[in-house]
Amino acid sequence: MHYSTPFGKRPMAKKAFITGITGQDGYYLADFLLDKGYDVYGLVRSSSLEIPQRIGKLAGRVHIDHGDLTDSLSIREIIERVQPDEIYNLAAQSHVQWSFKLPENTFDTTGSGCIRMLEAIRQTCPQARFYQASSSEMFGLVQEVPQRETTPFHPRSPYGVAKVAAFWATINYREGYNMFACNGILFNHESPRRGEDFVTRKITKAAARIALGLQDKLILGNLDVKRDWGYAPEYVRAMWLMLQQETPEDYVIATGETHTVREFCEIAFRRAGLDWEKHVEIDPRFFRPAEVNLVIGDASKAMRQLGWEHKTSFPQLVEIMVDADLEAARQEAKIP
Repeated sequence: MHYSTPFGKRPMAKKAFITGITGQDGYYLADFLLDKGYDVYGLVRSSSLEIPQRIGKLAGRVHIDHGDLTDSLSIREIIERVQPDEIYNLAAQSHVQWSFKLPENTFDTTGSGCIRMLEAIRQTCPQARFYQASSSEMFGLVQEVPQRETTPFHPRSPYGVAKVAAFWATINYREGYNMFACNGILFNHESPRRGEDFVTRKITKAAARIALGLQDKLILGNLDVKRDWGYAPEYVRAMWLMLQQETPEDYVIATGETHTVREFCEIAFRRAGLDWEKHVEIDPRFFRPAEVNLVIGDASKAMRQLGWEHKTSFPQLVEIMVDADLEAARQEAKIP
């Protein structure tokens, strides 16, 4: 496909369609693809407010379409009209704690939403390459350490159950309809754009605000759970790499290190010049009904086949987030 220019013919830019573009991963992925010359389309729910603020510097650079993963007609209409080369399904009800309170909504959006995407692609744009955002929460009560692509799943939340359904739906469409469809099993990945209701951002924002006298204390749940935390901008590159391969496969993306919430608190508060133990309180209400106590991923397949690697260390990640929240807190406190 070409278009004419005064200098002859050049290939048209690839088109990418991203669900969940207003979220952390959607933002970084869109920015990454724009730098590579893609035309980027993003799905936003009609109920979403303040879209320009949520997508920041991407406003005016991406095409926004309104739709919902719970509405197959809107999904099909957009995909049929746009005819994207690559589709990244990042949208979900992605808060694990909320999934216990909203199990049906979580499954409808996160599980069935993936099936609606796959069916719309099959019917209207079968040549598109599809990326499904899978999650380390699928491993849940882990069956082996570290977790890799062949590790059995044992989800411990409605969110994890929905992600397992989406994972197998993606494989089913790949094998049943010869679609280019991949699962990226991403372990926890954070950034200054992480939602404020996630524990990592809750910690860094509180540390910054307490340091500037805007907040007194931070209330958390289980400090002993262990997670494999990476830096989100590095993880979206892995998503793109998966869709550039000759054959579609599934990949674990992780750092291979595990750290506790307690360690996260220690580094965050130290970066803000504070002793975390003087400001953090534990409340059992924040414990999950069924906890996932240890996740650590083995990304050797992705490193070997995709050439992917993580570069930002755990302390660097925490400090990046605290520094961003310190700047935001200074603005809130009107400190030059």
